[in-house]
Amino acid sequence: MFLCTVTSRLLRRFPMANELTKSINTKDLPNESGYFGEYGGAYLPPNLEAVMAEIEEAYQAIIQDPAFVEELKALRKHYIGRPSPIYHAKRLSEAVGGAQIYLKREDLNHTGAHKINHCIGEVLLAKAMGKKKVIAETGAGQHGVALATAAALMGLECDIYMGSVDVHKEAPNVSRMKILGAKVVEVTRGTKTLKDAVDAAFEAYLEDPVDQIYCIGSVVGPHPFPMMVRDFQSIVGIEAKEQIQELIGRLPEAIVACVGGGSNAMGIFSAFLDDKEVNIYGVEPAGKGLDTPDHAATITKGSVGILHGFKSLLLQDDNGEALPVYSIASGLDYPGVGPQHSFLHSIKRVIYESITDREAVEAFYGLSRMEGIIPALESSHAVAYAIKLARTMDSDDVILVNLSGRGDKDIDFVMEHYPLEEYEPEAQNGQDGYKEFLAHIQSK
Repeated sequence: MFLCTVTSRLLRRFPMANELTKSINTKDLPNESGYFGEYGGAYLPPNLEAVMAEIEEAYQAIIQDPAFVEELKALRKHYIGRPSPIYHAKRLSEAVGGAQIYLKREDLNHTGAHKINHCIGEVLLAKAMGKKKVIAETGAGQHGVALATAAALMGLECDIYMGSVDVHKEAPNVSRMKILGAKVVEVTRGTKTLKDAVDAAFEAYLEDPVDQIYCIGSVVGPHPFPMMVRDFQSIVGIEAKEQIQELIGRLPEAIVACVGGGSNAMGIFSAFLDDKEVNIYGVEPAGKGLDTPDHAATITKGSVGILHGFKSLLLQDDNGEALPVYSIASGLDYPGVGPQHSFLHSIKRVIYESITDREAVEAFYGLSRMEGIIPALESSHAVAYAIKLARTMDSDDVILVNLSGRGDKDIDFVMEHYPLEEYEPEAQNGQDGYKEFLAHIQSK
């Protein structure tokens, strides 16, 4: 094992300052059993219990290791490109009216999304534990690309499980993973999307939990993964809090992020949870409408259940089986949500709203045309809600959106299925008239 059990017990009994999360409040979140209130835990087959205990022991030890912390900091700065900047979307804000919209530019990270933040951490952990291979699921492909990137950097094998629907939908990311040396395993059962990819990855992990490690792609799964991924992603919130205060001289009125499993949202939310004057909004995918089965709004429409080794809110049938879910954004079509999100919903610290496919596409085109920034469809949900929210606020208020990823992967799909001509008025000519486009959106 990475460190002896005695050392691990001492660390848990007498915890040292966690350099990864020292600027956020992680007290009792989660508790020693991995629960956030009633949510979380580790619901595992017996042959994985010892494996998960070893991962937790290694994680608790490695985050106290100055050498690890320094290596992670160096990779963040010189490889990922952190800190990612905050950008004031002035033209978008002016066109929308109301509050000023700022963007935390996670799309500018190496690999184009926030996923690289926790993938670097997880692969460093895997290498320290002597693992030979990392495996994972992916929906939109950003987690797969980020893990393949980190594995290539550190010389580990990498298998990525991806539903066949997403393989075809996110073809550019599939090519990137293959170029990086990863094996992409196409999952053809069930809905052929993210949930089925997770199922397949877990099954592969059960076959050999000794030589490989499952690097979960969000703040989901059995303990300690929701905690670990949150901790690695907390750098987003730590940076953002310092940056926005430097820019505007105070905290923003609102934070907005999209929520599927919830890693990008938990990353930015974590630094602001104790700041009660800051309203926090998580944005779920309403798909084709909450009155249809074609959505993935887990917190909005779900109930308590167990999925993939953890207890949380879940879209499920009367027998407790996960329902088929849908979103235009492949990274959001998951029937569960991270347990800390369910907890934050239960104590009403975070407000969870939803955005439809059409609203997300409108924001995709709107941000592209107004600011020259093409967002991922996942991030477009957050931008769409920020547009709605801004119009209810004063012009000197500030909304900070976590722009979790760039839209390169989505361009072909959007242009084929949601042609631009359907999303702008006939009178639109060039950049200057795009304010009319946004008025057109808001009038619906």
